[in-house]
Amino acid sequence: MPKENLMSRQALIGIVMGSDSDWPIMRHCAETLAQFGIPYEAKVLSAHRTPDAALDYAAHAGARGMKVLIGAAGGAAHLAGVLAAKTELPVLAVPMPSKYLQGIDSLLAMPGGIPVATFAVGEAGAVNAALFAVAMLALNDAELAAKLSAFRDRQREKVLAKTLPDLP
Repeated sequence: MPKENLMSRQALIGIVMGSDSDWPIMRHCAETLAQFGIPYEAKVLSAHRTPDAALDYAAHAGARGMKVLIGAAGGAAHLAGVLAAKTELPVLAVPMPSKYLQGIDSLLAMPGGIPVATFAVGEAGAVNAALFAVAMLALNDAELAAKLSAFRDRQREKVLAKTLPDLP
């Protein structure tokens, strides 16, 4: 679906990142959602630099028709937890690679009590967070469920079509 059509429809998924430097990774999340025709919005909001705006965004996301929030942040990945603290919507976390700990600090920084589903660090996590959100929405949408099934069929066929070279 063309981007302008997705953006003109009510966003179902909010992609929130702590910095615009996260976009090269999180664009894979947005591209995956677009592949399924799911309208989304992407915003930069920081748990540390704009906490009030991040809390307000999360608190009102459900009333605006959002179904899932995806939070991406490096460091200790506080953004997803901050979003989850202010909404009952499912929050998915994508840890960003960091300079010194390569994202491991982000991956391990989710305390219990307010659940956040945390995915792999980097691009794989961004894609998988989007696919997980698709699967959640597909529970109540037969057309989307069929698209997800077809996507998985294509993945399976790609793997089964692979061949390895013969040994010399």
